[in-house]
Amino acid sequence: MELRHLRYFVAVAEAGSLTVAAEQRLHTSQPSLSRQIRDLEEKVGAQLLTRRARGIDLTPAGLAFLDQARAILSQVDAAAESARRVAHPAKPCFTMGFLTGHELTWMPEALRILRDELPNIDVMISSQSSPLLAEGLSHGKIDAAFLRREKGSPGLAFRLLVKEPLMVILPSDHHLAALKTISPRDLVGETFVAVSNTAPVLRKIIDNYLKRSGVNITPTHEADHVTMGMSLIVSARGVGLLPAYAQNFLFSSVTSRPLKGVAPTVDLVLGYKKSNQSSILKLFLSRLDELVARVTKKVQDVHF
Repeated sequence: MELRHLRYFVAVAEAGSLTVAAEQRLHTSQPSLSRQIRDLEEKVGAQLLTRRARGIDLTPAGLAFLDQARAILSQVDAAAESARRVAHPAKPCFTMGFLTGHELTWMPEALRILRDELPNIDVMISSQSSPLLAEGLSHGKIDAAFLRREKGSPGLAFRLLVKEPLMVILPSDHHLAALKTISPRDLVGETFVAVSNTAPVLRKIIDNYLKRSGVNITPTHEADHVTMGMSLIVSARGVGLLPAYAQNFLFSSVTSRPLKGVAPTVDLVLGYKKSNQSSILKLFLSRLDELVARVTKKVQDVHF
């Protein structure tokens, strides 16, 4: 397996089409790209996608592989960035961390703000779970991170970016998908995919919400991250509660429904170490309101 196989697969998954990925992202022919994907599936030993008349759908195996492929490519890019930073030590470097999945929404605008002001800096990107991001901030390995309000990190400061409402995620043909809104009691008796303790803040909010609602739900499966949750929901024909950003990962066989009544929310914050004296960090913090406004407008434009 070669890195190009991973890059091709991620491009196809993100484009949702072999033709679009070939023509607009990879600048190659569609038959050639199809052969590369078949070669990858042979090496993996599993079918990763199914072809439709107007695009592709990832199989559960493909969803699981996508998350790891992105992580591998991210680490390769990080290794290259680290080597360049050592080779050019005079160039200022700023490391940003993203709770996995949120880089899709927040990274483009964050990079635009930094590079508009400071075009000659190196920006390193780290995509991890929220507790690991908090640890990286505490140890000075990350300058700023988009994460949850992790407890047990007294040296960190957090600034609120957005409150994300929880949504019900379920298969498109699930009987609950016929409802416009779903109540916690509707989830009783369903195969429930919970969030694991790798996301302790989100897990606590979900557990407290179900408890306040007076329902007792025993999880059938636990997911460590969004793409694993999607895969389990498809495979087990289950339901789950995830923040609204999970809608960025929906595909044709999965849909979302709002919760009935006032939905609980989970904070997405920007975290940084209080003692960090980076001038780049100070600039970034001074532009944080602008960043939130840009992202909010972009999300509204997409949905409306």
